[in-house]
Amino acid sequence: MIRSLFTASTGMGAMQQNIDVISNNLANVNTLGFKRSRAEFQDLLYQTHRMQGTTTLTGNQVPTGIQIGMGSKLSAVSRLHTQGDFQQTGNELDIAIQGKGFFQVLQADGITAYTRTGTFRLDNSGMLVTADGEPLDPPITVPEDTLILSIEKNGDVSALQPGSSTPNILGTIELANFVNPAGLNSVGRGLYIESDASGTAVVGIPGENEIGTIQQGFVESSNVNVVEELTNMILAQRAYELNSKAIQTSDEMLQTASNTKR
Repeated sequence: MIRSLFTASTGMGAMQQNIDVISNNLANVNTLGFKRSRAEFQDLLYQTHRMQGTTTLTGNQVPTGIQIGMGSKLSAVSRLHTQGDFQQTGNELDIAIQGKGFFQVLQADGITAYTRTGTFRLDNSGMLVTADGEPLDPPITVPEDTLILSIEKNGDVSALQPGSSTPNILGTIELANFVNPAGLNSVGRGLYIESDASGTAVVGIPGENEIGTIQQGFVESSNVNVVEELTNMILAQRAYELNSKAIQTSDEMLQTASNTKR
């Protein structure tokens, strides 16, 4: 019964961590480019009282052993990089990625970060930057007298200026792809950093080598499904209550055994 107390407590702790993950998903349901996370669990070590295949005194072999589990623990929190829905904004600086890939932005410390949030702006020099002022990499500068800014599916950025009948190419937006996007290190603000688990960034032109294409005038919504998250929350809450009930029951059984001894 003492073992059941500790076993059920691990279940309560695991479900609390599950709720933490679900809460973060729900908190970012309106965060553009956000990718939901999923808590994954595994069972702990088992206490073996009798091994499978043990020979009894009568010479028979035991087909199944006796192993009692010690509970569960959080094994991983996986980031699910599935495509979010597109929202049409009509803003020429809003761009979304259809398929695989990440925008590259250069942070103040010189480290390249990766994001799916395509709400770009122009700084005082006309450079395309994020909401936090971090420039797109490679940098693209839009002339001040630009009449129409066009971004093609292959990432080509062009500007139509006064006195010109054809747009001028300003540069190309390159996207980065990873062998294991789930291995990227999340640093907040919709940014990810390359890690050993994610592999090295493979940079390329949109639409080539399995890299997605670019859609101008759209933003990618969060891939959080509110109904699914609420369902998972209810299941986690029920599991938490059941583990709590197991602790309460074990405590009552211990109390009964103690009273019987007296």
